[in-house]
Amino acid sequence: MILLCVRWYCKYGISYRDLAEMMQERSIVVDPSSIFRWVQRYAAELEKRVRRYQGHRSGSWRVDETYVRVGGKWKYLFRAVDKHRR
Repeated sequence: MILLCVRWYCKYGISYRDLAEMMQERSIVVDPSSIFRWVQRYAAELEKRVRRYQGHRSGSWRVDETYVRVGGKWKYLFRAVDKHRR
């Protein structure tokens, strides 16, 4: 439960109060201040352990974007590539 709250907060930016409500919907009563303390305590460790599986990231990106017509409707199309063409 703790790791789930920390992960959702870090990945999706959900507020502490919203996370507390989501946990309450799952019959887990937790105070938003407790979630705050969990994030302060475990976020750095979680990020450190996940980083090795995310691969190399480049600081330089190029983005190409346009609108195309698909099936009579306009759709937004984009592509982002780093300097290593990934």
